[in-house]
Amino acid sequence: MPRGAEKEGKYVYRVKKHGEMKTDAVILSDWETIDEEAIEQIINVATLPGIVKEAYAMPDIHWGYGFPIGGVAAFDVEDGIISPGGVGFDINCGVRMLIVDGPAEIVKARLEELIKRIYELVPVGVGETGDLKFSKKDFKRIVIGGARTVVEMGYGLPEDLERIEDYGSIEHCDFKDVSDEAYDRGKDELGTLGAGNHFIEIQEVAEVYEPEVARVFGVFPGSITILIHTGSRGFGHQIATDYIKYMRDELKEHNKGLPDKQLINAPFKHSLGQAYYSAMNCAANYAFANRQIITYMIRKAFKAVCGLNVKLVYDVAHNIAKVEEYQINSETVKVIVHRKGATRAFGPGNPKLPALFRTTGQPVIIPGSMGTASYLLVGTKKAEEWTFGSTAHGAGRTLGRREATRELSADKIINELKRKGVKLMAKSKKGIVEEAPEAYKNVDKVVQIVDELGISLKVAKCVPLGVIKG
Repeated sequence: MPRGAEKEGKYVYRVKKHGEMKTDAVILSDWETIDEEAIEQIINVATLPGIVKEAYAMPDIHWGYGFPIGGVAAFDVEDGIISPGGVGFDINCGVRMLIVDGPAEIVKARLEELIKRIYELVPVGVGETGDLKFSKKDFKRIVIGGARTVVEMGYGLPEDLERIEDYGSIEHCDFKDVSDEAYDRGKDELGTLGAGNHFIEIQEVAEVYEPEVARVFGVFPGSITILIHTGSRGFGHQIATDYIKYMRDELKEHNKGLPDKQLINAPFKHSLGQAYYSAMNCAANYAFANRQIITYMIRKAFKAVCGLNVKLVYDVAHNIAKVEEYQINSETVKVIVHRKGATRAFGPGNPKLPALFRTTGQPVIIPGSMGTASYLLVGTKKAEEWTFGSTAHGAGRTLGRREATRELSADKIINELKRKGVKLMAKSKKGIVEEAPEAYKNVDKVVQIVDELGISLKVAKCVPLGVIKG
């Protein structure tokens, strides 16, 4: 246990405010695989101006740029900050769950052909571009309108939109805040998966824990689901890179004395803070549009190979900062919530949810690592009252990519997946090793923790049948 942390309850540890900290840091974990560097990072986050309530570390926490991945912190919109390191380079990296409208047996019988067809339709790998080319005028429309715009262009169904966080379109974005470099990197990457931990996975629903909630979500035992995990590609990465530089160059006095230079930030009300917020929202909309176009390609593949339709269950963001309101000490406080490697988990009755989910709470998707289970959960009122409506986002790394490359064997991983009956198609053996199950925490444990803490509740468990990796 890191120095200064006190156990407050099962899975709850607190580092009390000390030194430059402006508030406590709360770690939600069992400590089995905690990265102490990441705990130091969440303590550093607690020193930032305008932080409200507490800084939180989710059970999948691991080291990241500035903020830890699995970190949640909220800052008062009047005197607080916004930090690119609190969002991450892959802005609105997120997960989308689809479900097949038809018998599992048809999909299983044609699984190999399906995976090949999807692989042909969705470019994967670092810097890969797609066949879709949009004019600059249409590109601007897409980053302003997100999934809504590409649905209008024919890449989806109107009913998809209520099954996407923020209806797939975030306001407060202006293309003037996006650099030419970001446009150049993003203009040909819509409809592409990328590399790293991004994937498309075909799964089967193995267990349902909350049948009534699952029914509202449209998920049933034995159903075939598909997960898409990707984000804003080079477009979002360039926006993060640009604004880190702008803040470093233009706000030297404001950022003097930071415990970690990667925590570079701007006052939220400052023109540069507002410009980053706008550009970040452009990248978030790009990511929603990207996952929508990939969904269109997957639907084409399933129709061609199996003659089956595919429906959207939900789409969540897990690298983003959002303006939200919370009751704190009997007052309504407007804050900018940074969720970096964390998922929004609004509970029943939240007015930001569409009517469809207002009785149940928001769907939450927590994917595992390659070859392991993934989970569908539901948000809770407790999360809104405690963790700024936030929960975990995945398994969380235990090995860095370089360590994984040194220590693990691609052939061994491929054989183990074959033994489990999981079909794999990947761009490179290097990518397989970097994203091996051994490089990640146990997702079952991560989900057990958030479920027992009540910040999201298990609805269904899905097991992999086939996976496409960058």
